[in-house]
Amino acid sequence: MVAKDAHEQLAVADAKLGGVIKDKLNLSCIHSPMVTELMRGIRSQVEGLITGLPSREMAAMCLGLAHSLSRYKLKFSPDKVDTMIIQAISLLDDLDKELNNYIMRCREWYGWHFPELGKIVTDNLMYCKCVQKVGDRKNVSSSDLSELLPEEIDEDVKAAAEISMGTEVSEEDINNILHLCDQVIEISEYRTQLYDYLKNRMMAIAPNLTIMVGELVGARLIAHAGSLLNLAKHPASTVQILGAEKALFRALKTKRDTPKFGLIYHASLVGQSTAKNKGKISRMLAAKTALTIRYDALGEDSSAAMGAENRLKVETRLRHLEEKGIRRISGTGKALARADKYQHKSEVKTYDPSGESTLPAVPKKRKIEELKEEEIEVPVTIKKAKVVEIKEEADVEEDEPVKKKKKKKEKKQRAEEEVALAEEPSTSAVVESTEKKKKKKIKVEKDY
Repeated sequence: MVAKDAHEQLAVADAKLGGVIKDKLNLSCIHSPMVTELMRGIRSQVEGLITGLPSREMAAMCLGLAHSLSRYKLKFSPDKVDTMIIQAISLLDDLDKELNNYIMRCREWYGWHFPELGKIVTDNLMYCKCVQKVGDRKNVSSSDLSELLPEEIDEDVKAAAEISMGTEVSEEDINNILHLCDQVIEISEYRTQLYDYLKNRMMAIAPNLTIMVGELVGARLIAHAGSLLNLAKHPASTVQILGAEKALFRALKTKRDTPKFGLIYHASLVGQSTAKNKGKISRMLAAKTALTIRYDALGEDSSAAMGAENRLKVETRLRHLEEKGIRRISGTGKALARADKYQHKSEVKTYDPSGESTLPAVPKKRKIEELKEEEIEVPVTIKKAKVVEIKEEADVEEDEPVKKKKKKKEKKQRAEEEVALAEEPSTSAVVESTEKKKKKKIKVEKDY
């Protein structure tokens, strides 16, 4: 009973609790550091303040409170079933490592005695079963391996046992090898049983996540996040690179491209896409997976319809990317983009031989004939220039008398005659020099 006309304030240790009491009971509450110190003093002196309380019950109450507080801090509760998934996937990984080590040791050990068997039987579990059934290689011809191997491989094993290059081993060595084979077979059977258990547990706890990425990838995501509820709090971008934290921080430190996928890389949808589309598919798969994780963790319905629908969308998108289609998944834009007409530009390129030589370019010497031709052509060009000038002057000065034209013509003729006379002595001098040389040669011959 709460008095309606109460004017005193109620001291509470939690501010949220005070707000609820105020709303429900319309009673004013107070929360302050002084109230906290008062509560601490009451707890320390509770045995003296409360009479008739046995010490045994007080100790049991303190123990229960300590256990509850520890469970809350460690986030452990017996009803938390995803803990079983975390332990199962961790044990499955450990079993795979142990099986690989045991099988490698068995092949190396028995390979000293019968090395040809390892090349014929490639399956590891079948190899251990054959070794367990045969033992010494002398027993291969008498043992029946038709239950384990096909007929062709069985005949090859028997033929190889007759001409084997292996060494002889003692019976004690064979017994130890057989015991190792028994261990491998037992661990393999237990691994199969554990995988079935993990598959059933994943379908019961997170069916939509299992349909999207598979049992193993989904279990690894839950184990990496700590629980299904913690995984549901992560955004899609974090789900995409979950498991690649080391590569992410290395890329941020070196200012390079961040990784596109982490644990989600091992999903079947990412694995069946091409290398060019892996980034796009992993991004879309992470977005849909984040939705399914939240549905599994916080939804009341346990059906897997949402996961199947989202997986179908991702598969459709993957098919469009592989076929290089530009249609949208929603179906609104079904028209393909028109490609521009391709026009080939043919350009004829010539080879420049000047780049072959590293020597500097030397100017060519002009021949004597070219020089003579230029000397002969010089007056002709002068004539043409004069004729052109005369024509231009005639056009401009049409009123000048005809006498001036005659004088100019006479001057031209005189200039031409002077040039001709200047060339004649040079040619005659050349002829005379050649005649003198001939006369000298004739005189020398006469002297001899």
